[in-house]
Amino acid sequence: MTIERISPADALRRQQSGAILIDVREDDERAAGKPAGAIGVPLGEILDRIAATAPNLDAPILLSCAHGQRSLHAAMALQGIGYSRLASVEGGFVRWAAEGLPVDRGALDADAVERYSRHLLLPEVGAAGQQRLLDSRVALVGAGGLGSPAGLYLAATGVGMLTVIDDDIVDKSNLQRQVLHTDARVGVAKTESARIALNALNPGVRIETRRERLQAANVETLIRDHDVVIDGADNFPTRYLLDAACRQLRIPLVYGAVHRFTGQVSVFDARRDDSPCYRCLFPEPPAAADAPNCAEAGVLGVLPGIIGLLQTNEAIKLLLGIGVPLVGRLLCFDALAGTFRELKLPRDPHCPGCGTQTQFRGYADIEQVCSAH
Repeated sequence: MTIERISPADALRRQQSGAILIDVREDDERAAGKPAGAIGVPLGEILDRIAATAPNLDAPILLSCAHGQRSLHAAMALQGIGYSRLASVEGGFVRWAAEGLPVDRGALDADAVERYSRHLLLPEVGAAGQQRLLDSRVALVGAGGLGSPAGLYLAATGVGMLTVIDDDIVDKSNLQRQVLHTDARVGVAKTESARIALNALNPGVRIETRRERLQAANVETLIRDHDVVIDGADNFPTRYLLDAACRQLRIPLVYGAVHRFTGQVSVFDARRDDSPCYRCLFPEPPAAADAPNCAEAGVLGVLPGIIGLLQTNEAIKLLLGIGVPLVGRLLCFDALAGTFRELKLPRDPHCPGCGTQTQFRGYADIEQVCSAH
């Protein structure tokens, strides 16, 4: 039997008279909008889900897609299992919208649908996941070697608000690894340089800048109300403060560090009872001689990029609630050998930070054992 083809205007009239209108485009396609009142069921799922949508074989069903081809295939598939009152909307949603018929606007606008189209194709992300990213808030502590790749990819991925915290200015020696900055912005505050670069990449992301050094007096104020904190610091005092504040505020902390040719990444998630904290890894600050920074020991330029991207991957997983985060695991990378090694990092019951008998006695500025300058 030939499938009836009808205009969008005719489909609207029939819908208003009780016919069921089904949009068989993929979820990401419908993220920008669909015919008003249409039920979204992707073509590949139509046979599995039609019984719940239209349990009666003689129910009037209208099928729409983008241009009218997939809706015909859907109609023929339904005809094959016994549905008899079927019609395909000619020109699909494109013609429907062009004729000014009523539309349900999706959560994502046209720019977002185009910009994040490759995310929308992933079932693990899709329109709902992308909206979750757009609603998220990430604090990036440090706009240097680790913060540069993290900031760029968080902006590119569509994180709704990114707070960049750094008190330094761009120096020419930074440019070998801190790819947020340019030669033309030497002498500019790193927060401002980062804002320029990130807004140029994705104007839709809200960039908040805080040109401050993280200290006991301001740590909670700076990171409060964020969903994830990324540790892009290069000194132990900042990391101890961050760890303590993230535990108190129950915000996941994505840790990363680099030294010469090696780097490491982990996740400390205070929302989880089984998660270690930074002090499970480093219970006490090292002596200054044991903690040289990049200016003293050097670092391969590409290494912070690799580690910063691994941190970003962990942050995105946490924001979306997908995958297995690096909680209780320390991922180590050797750039010279080109190898990764994973070490178990269990929670220490005697840890001075999160141990069972430990009492929080407030924040303290630890002596600067590894200067950022």
